[in-house]
Amino acid sequence: MLYPFLYAGGSGLDTLMEDVRRSTLEKANDIVRLRETVLQKYGGELSVCAARMAAAFRSGGRLFTFGNGGSSTDAQDVAALFLNPGGPARPLPALALTTDVAVVTALSNDVGFEVVFARQLAAFGRPGDIALALSTSGNSDNLIAALREATRRGMVTVGLAGYTGGQMAETPGLNHLFVVPSSSVHRIQEAQTTVYHALWELTQAELTREAR
Repeated sequence: MLYPFLYAGGSGLDTLMEDVRRSTLEKANDIVRLRETVLQKYGGELSVCAARMAAAFRSGGRLFTFGNGGSSTDAQDVAALFLNPGGPARPLPALALTTDVAVVTALSNDVGFEVVFARQLAAFGRPGDIALALSTSGNSDNLIAALREATRRGMVTVGLAGYTGGQMAETPGLNHLFVVPSSSVHRIQEAQTTVYHALWELTQAELTREAR
């Protein structure tokens, strides 16, 4: 029962609140440990990836982000972060490929959902642009197709995945892959948020350093 303290024989409110407190603390500790694990494994790779992204932006490159479901929302957050960071940070050209509903539904209806991102990259992508794919499983066919299209076009390719990386880990030509080693979708997405914010901060720092 969701509210056991409302029913005869159910645990009291104090017991329920203690369970909620303990569960919240456990989840907070889990995400802290997971973020530390990701940092230890990928700290150097994040710096390398950010330097490559900064070089792409300096050369006129653009960032294209994409994902499905909750990762679609995260992809839009990444694009908004780079395009409109606020404060003194430098705005950078970024576009989430999930935002044009007409294009996404037309491609899904007329061709197939597996091409919704690859076709957009085929139309907009240029050598030196950046393709950033977000997934909790790493197994979405439309993301793999888009990453392969981006590789064919000479784009910098970045993948964020969970579990063990799924198909992303086996995709030829993927320049950078950051895998959050967890089977919890919630913890994966929380850690991925930290990863792409770190990428943004490091990219901004690279651009600032070069401008001096």
